[in-house]
Amino acid sequence: MNHSTLKMIPADRQINIGAIIFPEMDQIDLTGPYAVLSRLPGSSIQLIGQKKEQIRDHLGLSLVPDVALEDARPIDLLLVPGGPGQEALMEDETVLSFIRQRASTAKCVFSVCTGSLICGAAGLLKDKVATTHWTALPLLKYFGAKPSEKRVAIDGNFVSAAGLTAGIDGALTVAALLRGDEVAQAIQLAIQYAPEPPFECGSPDIAPPEILAKVKSNVAPLTELREKTAKRVAERLGISLK
Repeated sequence: MNHSTLKMIPADRQINIGAIIFPEMDQIDLTGPYAVLSRLPGSSIQLIGQKKEQIRDHLGLSLVPDVALEDARPIDLLLVPGGPGQEALMEDETVLSFIRQRASTAKCVFSVCTGSLICGAAGLLKDKVATTHWTALPLLKYFGAKPSEKRVAIDGNFVSAAGLTAGIDGALTVAALLRGDEVAQAIQLAIQYAPEPPFECGSPDIAPPEILAKVKSNVAPLTELREKTAKRVAERLGISLK
């Protein structure tokens, strides 16, 4: 069951949102939630890079950070997206230290897709219920997390969304928790978020077996790499899987 300790932020108080961006991320983990969170009344968003230089997501889209890590302003809501580039960040102590430090003072930490693995590598998921992309869900145990198959999982002030498009659902959930249901509903209507997918194929439970097998095969090398990294992180964090 989802359990939130988040409290609504008064309408007259600014919400400072900080979103980490990095090479080889998946842009929709950022841009989906951005479409929601940028519409939160009284909010501002800063894109935070390891350096203040252009990066490209894993399919080539260019993104430009507003600030580098060391120049980031105070953060109330920390957004951590995922994507193949998450691998490098899981053992980058500069990034992990930044996440730990900012998470300790943020009102809410919000991960999207395999962004939860980065949060796990920073030590934020011990004994936390969390979700991630379905291909990476078995890896959450290496961070001491309690894996959830929900599209959005909430534990304390940590909100995690499953793969990619689930970031929109997660962002609407965060919007409701911080500014109220009516605000979130107004945003949902403004962006006309009323999914009617052309195929019943959006999760492994309902996908045709041949499609599921093909997708698993396509991501198998990355999944294997992620597991190796997760095992190293588990050892560093002292996570016992026995």
